[in-house]
Amino acid sequence: MFLFSKKKEVIGIDIGSSSVKLIQLKDLKGSYQLLNAGIIALPPEAIVDNTIMDSLTIVNAIKSLVTSLGVKAKDAACSISGNSVIIRKITLPMMPVEELEDQITWEAEQYIPFDINDVNMDFQILSPDSIDPSKMIVLLVASKRDIINDYVAVFNEAGMALSVVDVDSFAVQNAFEINHDVGSEDVVALINIGASVMNINVVKDGISLFTRDVQVGGNLYTEEIQKQLGVSSYDAESMKLLASETNDPELFEVLVKVNETISQEIRRSLDFYNSTASDDRIAKVFVSGGSSKGYKFIESVGDKVGIPVETINPFAKLKYNEKDFDPEYLQEIGPLMTVTVGLAIRRVGDK
Repeated sequence: MFLFSKKKEVIGIDIGSSSVKLIQLKDLKGSYQLLNAGIIALPPEAIVDNTIMDSLTIVNAIKSLVTSLGVKAKDAACSISGNSVIIRKITLPMMPVEELEDQITWEAEQYIPFDINDVNMDFQILSPDSIDPSKMIVLLVASKRDIINDYVAVFNEAGMALSVVDVDSFAVQNAFEINHDVGSEDVVALINIGASVMNINVVKDGISLFTRDVQVGGNLYTEEIQKQLGVSSYDAESMKLLASETNDPELFEVLVKVNETISQEIRRSLDFYNSTASDDRIAKVFVSGGSSKGYKFIESVGDKVGIPVETINPFAKLKYNEKDFDPEYLQEIGPLMTVTVGLAIRRVGDK
């Protein structure tokens, strides 16, 4: 949601704590064609608490993906989440967007717990205030400038230009909206479970009503398997990924307990939203991220929140050549690529 000009297409590159993912799309005016898709794993210490710790490994991962896929474009979009980003909805007097651009720095100082000179910031006017029509609701997004600079440096080292920086929750929303049809009055919760952070975004008719990042994710499964079953971190990760192919009751018991923990976190966030919403109560939950593919995860969340739960398919309405992309493979990697697809539909100069 931050940065630059000219409506050029970008390469979506999602740098997560467990992998780097790349998507390239072609805009077909009303739809998109999938040109490239790839994933490369990262070692556990490359990203810690959403902070780049091993830039060389990440640079090499980006270069490897770009080279192996034959990507020629140089403009990239990435995203941030968790402690790296601050999202606030604020109420301001109604004014033209040009005037708000002049005033937003002063207004934002009240809501950002850092020196305003140390942050990158962007905003979007959402709607008039339903209570006071002389005011408007504005979405404010900010991140510490040094974090953005770290990402800019990584892409520069990889021979690319970081032209768009988005937020994970909003990238998921973009991917969801081009692939899934929901009514304008429907309120849905979009939940993306990454390795270390879970992004929650409640949406109605394209407007984000509530966002929250929770510091819990797929790594919790690995840690609990390692602790409860006395195996190495490497073996625990393998057991987690291959759980559906085994029939290990001890492993299933650990996975179910972690499902319960994460489902409880989801319910707590959705209950908080519902308690503050008037009539816009959540009707359905859509999940994405690698952990959404886990053993009985969908069932666990459905039982806990008491409303339908479905997996986002970020490739559902994309056009692609089946000679180039195996539909079963796309279905398999879909939950992992939701953020990346959302990034790939961005354009240089987007708000």
